[in-house]
Amino acid sequence: MKFNILTLFPNMFPSMLGESLAGKALERGDWSFNTVNIRNFATDNHKSVDDTPYGGGAGMVMRPDIIERALLSVPDQGRKIYLSPRGKVLNQALAKELSQEENLTLLCGRYEGVDQRILDAHNFEEISIGDYVLSGGEPAAMILMDACIRLLPNVMGNADTADNESFGENINGLLEYPHYTRPAEWTDTKSVTHSVPEVLKNGDHAKIDEWREEQSIKITKKIRPDLL
Repeated sequence: MKFNILTLFPNMFPSMLGESLAGKALERGDWSFNTVNIRNFATDNHKSVDDTPYGGGAGMVMRPDIIERALLSVPDQGRKIYLSPRGKVLNQALAKELSQEENLTLLCGRYEGVDQRILDAHNFEEISIGDYVLSGGEPAAMILMDACIRLLPNVMGNADTADNESFGENINGLLEYPHYTRPAEWTDTKSVTHSVPEVLKNGDHAKIDEWREEQSIKITKKIRPDLL
């Protein structure tokens, strides 16, 4: 899988994606990335990439002609995505869908955003990582990339891991049940002792599965009832 990233800050990549499982997968060649510095396609002496918005208002808007030149420098664009707070919210199902693509081109906006015409002319999809606004699209792009990369074959040690996590198929799209490990008895700094639930220690996998399902439903009902 290859990511083409149109950005004013190419040095922000791969950042966290160069570490842990994603970093090892990058070294193996399971995925790759190509950063395109949009500023390199400006034509004036100041390398300007933005201008004042028509109709007035605060901030500056990134120009469509400069972004288009940057975009056309990418030979295999694949699906084109603009990271935007007004876009479709990224969820596990969408991440799984995107992870099947060979090429993704991610446009990272800055300032007040990009001229609408570049999005319309080149059929960009708009995707949001949540109902909040960032200083630019780069952190959102990294989150989208991470969500896709971890779903690629061989990236996670156990192929069933993703289906047993929150929103996974094996837990019916609900939130994940709690996890516990050693020690079986743990006393915190307030001298309160916490025990691992007994059902998890008895080796009865049918009862463990039942308990985990109950916990998933309970947690989902409390935190994300919309998923039920």
